[in-house]
Amino acid sequence: MRLKDKVAIITGAARGIGQATSVKFASEGAKVVVCDLSPEWIEETVKLCKDTPGDAMGYVADVRKLESLEAMVAATVTKWGRVDVLVNNAGIVADAQLKNMTEEQFDRVIEINLKGVYNCTKAVVNTMLAQQSGVILNASSIVGLYGNFGQTNYAASKFAVIGMMKTWARELGRKGIRSNAVCPGFIATSILGSMPERVLRALEEKVPMGRLGRPEEVANTFAWLASDEASYINGAVIEVSGGLTI
Repeated sequence: MRLKDKVAIITGAARGIGQATSVKFASEGAKVVVCDLSPEWIEETVKLCKDTPGDAMGYVADVRKLESLEAMVAATVTKWGRVDVLVNNAGIVADAQLKNMTEEQFDRVIEINLKGVYNCTKAVVNTMLAQQSGVILNASSIVGLYGNFGQTNYAASKFAVIGMMKTWARELGRKGIRSNAVCPGFIATSILGSMPERVLRALEEKVPMGRLGRPEEVANTFAWLASDEASYINGAVIEVSGGLTI
């Protein structure tokens, strides 16, 4: 088990890619903090994790509120003694073309997708510095590399996450802390669930592999990056997109 006894905090952990990542980490022997906003969804994911060789606890926290995140880190250290991995996965979309986008739409996406990543990392960094070890993994997107129609706010947040990650890779690398980003493409999660079938088929046709990605495929990438097998990977941006951007 490549993550045996590692302690990982995962945000946005109760659904989609976050849930798949939580279960994957636990199956690899990790102790997982399932961080999200819904107690019911958290409980479901914790149960899935506890059916693996690993362990899990749930924590309700809003990534926009630094104090609640600091409390979560303190609770994690009290229970398990350390924090080895942070997966900054929480994020939202609020799409509109620039001419129609409201200030509230722009600000909400930036506050959660960008400031939330900053808050979570700020909350955990002193613990990792004291340990002289840690891994910070950030969910960006292929939209954070190439932009996308109707996603000014989302693209801005995901581009910026990559910039912060690269800065942290420089600042923290000599302290034993690695930082990397994963850029998923079109992944079959509930975010795509409301799309018409014809739109989903059109998305699949754009992918050289001819299908949407599975949450587990992104989770596998996070798990590898969190493991000692990726011990010299720092400041990297890895696409998980089926070759969409070729």
